[in-house]
Amino acid sequence: MKARVTPCSQAALVYSPLDMAGKNIVTVGLIQMSCGPEPEANLKKAIGRIGEAAKKGARIICLPELFRSQYFCQSEDIKNFKLAETIPGPSIEALSKVARQKKIVIVASIFEKRTAGIYHNTAVVIDANGKIAGKYRKMHIPDDPLYYEKFYFTPGDLGFQTHETKYGKIGALVCWDQWFPEAARLTALSGAQFLFYPTAIGWLPNEKPEVRRAQHSAWETIQRAHAIANGVYVAVVNRVGREGQLNFWGQSFVADPFGRIIAKVSSDKEEILIVDCDTDQIDETRQNWPFLRDRRIDFYSALAYRFVEPASSER
Repeated sequence: MKARVTPCSQAALVYSPLDMAGKNIVTVGLIQMSCGPEPEANLKKAIGRIGEAAKKGARIICLPELFRSQYFCQSEDIKNFKLAETIPGPSIEALSKVARQKKIVIVASIFEKRTAGIYHNTAVVIDANGKIAGKYRKMHIPDDPLYYEKFYFTPGDLGFQTHETKYGKIGALVCWDQWFPEAARLTALSGAQFLFYPTAIGWLPNEKPEVRRAQHSAWETIQRAHAIANGVYVAVVNRVGREGQLNFWGQSFVADPFGRIIAKVSSDKEEILIVDCDTDQIDETRQNWPFLRDRRIDFYSALAYRFVEPASSER
């Protein structure tokens, strides 16, 4: 395997297997970018980066979480609801035009206004014909320091789905969903070959270096575990740079069905990651590690409970 850096407006890391002959290759593009205060400027930047990724051969291209604005959930402010838009709406219509023109699939995370008072954090999958293949409304909503998402987002109600596209079967999950193996499993069980995670994760102010390293390691490890446990490709695209009090740590990556990180970018630069993924590896990995076959589904009903009370010791 080999990797090379090619010039673009910032940087692009291109990963390719040494020999692609006879393989079922799907080329994935991840747009690691910073986001400014002007939504239209962010959309314009994203469309430009998508074009660069498409020129380099990407066929499925994913943007970071809520790419159209800076990460506004650092505070609870009703003014931020003005950032929301309908689906379809202006941003999705613009991206649909790009998808149709360039014959690519785009995964875009949008602050969705569903109706008055109901908003979602939604990943939209746009197929290569420009039509919406499906959407996923973020299911797990955090409420942590500087991540006050429960103020803005209603939990998703579409479940965990796979979306059929021209270039593959895509499962789109969003950021905090990364920490839940149930989400990855159910999406994989619906047929996904790729799990895409649009993300906005960073370090809080004044955290010690060892804490930062531990957090990043945990974040990377659990997503590699999703790839292993389900025999799928996992593609994670984070934003990068300082916004308010958060320092987004970038380091977008792709892991193969064996859980190996096959390509990754930096922690502090805007970059475009292009990765060739051999979908035959999904079959090969699952044949050798048949985790889905050996699941004891007849004993998993307790997963539907918040907590399993200890069994009584009385006989």
